[in-house]
Amino acid sequence: MNNTTSRLTNKRTPRQTQLSRGDWLATGGLLLLAIIPVLAGAVRVGQLTVGAETTPVTPENARFFASPLPVILHVVGASLYALLGAFQFAPGFRLRFPRWHRRAGWLLVPSGLAASLSGLWMAQFYPWPVHDGKVLYAMRLLFGSVMTVALIMALVAIRRRKFDQHGAWMTRAYAIGMGAGTQVLTQIAWMLLVGTSGEFARNIVMGSGWLINIAAAEWVIHRRLTRPQRKAALAPSTNSL
Repeated sequence: MNNTTSRLTNKRTPRQTQLSRGDWLATGGLLLLAIIPVLAGAVRVGQLTVGAETTPVTPENARFFASPLPVILHVVGASLYALLGAFQFAPGFRLRFPRWHRRAGWLLVPSGLAASLSGLWMAQFYPWPVHDGKVLYAMRLLFGSVMTVALIMALVAIRRRKFDQHGAWMTRAYAIGMGAGTQVLTQIAWMLLVGTSGEFARNIVMGSGWLINIAAAEWVIHRRLTRPQRKAALAPSTNSL
């Protein structure tokens, strides 16, 4: 039996593909990372929906009441992006549910663009909150712009049927979009280890959250792209049995 026949014999249909423990761990971890920003965003939208009559307007939230549409678009887009995206990056889910993967992807890109573009608008036009400064403003513009470009590149790649490039750009965009979840963890770590607050601490907490996610994304992309090469190197060199 030659290699071609062996590959056809061993090929599994989507429904025969089993979800591994790694698939569940990856998806569960991403959902846990998303839950705090999603819940915080839901509370924010609820406050804006109820209105200033029942929600006290403070210096922290006054900018949202003055112009609520951008933050509502940001919360809705980012929440859909975070929750749907958690199921897109586990190989088992992609192989077992390919139709769902494609359909969810067409919702994922607009949601991500709504999150990134509204985030850029808020960074540019909302008054800066306490402890935000020029460094964090520059980081918001940088990472928001990179996320937007990554989503556009992912869309271009899938239209050209360059699946590896599509997956790489979507991974980068999702990593930046999930920065809010990692920033919760970096903030907790900073308060436990250092315990100070201020503009410098804010820059470190926010910037490290994005950088950690980007580093993790590049590691995942490298691992994914080199896996076929490793398998080919380990495969038997015989052409027939």
